[in-house]
Amino acid sequence: MTSGLWELVLQGIWVTVQLLFFSTLLATAVSFVVGISRTHRLWIVRFLAGFYTEVFRGTSALVMIFWVFFVLPPAFGWQLVPMWAGTLALGLTYGAYGSEIVRGALGAVDPAQREGGIALSFTPWQRMRLILLPQAVPEMIPPFSNLLIELLKGTALVSIMGMGDLAFSGNLVRLALQESAEIYTYILLIYFVIAFLLTRVMRGLEKKLKAGVGKAPRKKTAAVPVPEGSGVS
Repeated sequence: MTSGLWELVLQGIWVTVQLLFFSTLLATAVSFVVGISRTHRLWIVRFLAGFYTEVFRGTSALVMIFWVFFVLPPAFGWQLVPMWAGTLALGLTYGAYGSEIVRGALGAVDPAQREGGIALSFTPWQRMRLILLPQAVPEMIPPFSNLLIELLKGTALVSIMGMGDLAFSGNLVRLALQESAEIYTYILLIYFVIAFLLTRVMRGLEKKLKAGVGKAPRKKTAAVPVPEGSGVS
């Protein structure tokens, strides 16, 4: 490929990374807000959080992008740029999946921990912040890592809006060179490298968070040799 075409691919990588970053921020916020709301003591809060989760889990991310980009402008009289339309659609959709991860991790915490917080007269927010989340968050990292990789692959859907992400740029290069096998192999490898780096980062984060949870392993002590004839067996 010429330098101009490589520059086009690099621009696509940068757009994909930006979209992934903003979508991840939104999806993370939605995951925790909705996931914690699923455990709320008020039924109306649990119902609304559950309704949101079911709606966005049960709809296509592709159709959601169409809806945000093409349906919202006539309805409300304003137009979102492709970057923010993609961020909104992907963040809300994958945030619904993430909320189930948060809810499940919170539900897996030993009930005795909650009872201990109640015995100490902690408020619900103090129990959540000081007792439940520190134990639940490390358990969320592996499924969140998988969800992050799915979100990375989902960013390719924004190419339908003409957004110059990696998938869209790769298609332009393919049309220019008429080399489908070579170009799409490059695109697959680039997605793989980004996903591999994200996996390494998430594993490092998991180890760091789990290092402060629970007791440290006991150190092995060297055996003390017993002199012969001491009478100690």
